[in-house]
Amino acid sequence: MSETATSTRTAALDSESFAAFIATEPGPVVVDFWAPWCGPCRALAPRLEQLARQFEGQVQVRKLNVDDAPELATAHGVRGIPTLILFKGGQAHSRLVGLHDETQLSSWVRAAL
Repeated sequence: MSETATSTRTAALDSESFAAFIATEPGPVVVDFWAPWCGPCRALAPRLEQLARQFEGQVQVRKLNVDDAPELATAHGVRGIPTLILFKGGQAHSRLVGLHDETQLSSWVRAAL
């Protein structure tokens, strides 16, 4: 899988699909604000795949390329990448900035459930 590709577990969002998906998804959604040139973002990708598998059926995991949607990054206060924002009920609930290990990611999501 290339560095810009995403799996179905961590499907990409864009400027057009972001708001509708976040607003209509009944459960929590983790959005990874990332860019293909970002080394820590690439290192985080397999950990997000694992997170998506671990919480399958409970949490949706999506990716948003900040180079393609800078207005969304700005609107959500993203100042550095990777930034993960967990949305519940269409609203930002919590965030993690930087590269985190699987245990930290799982604990963060579990605390929001």
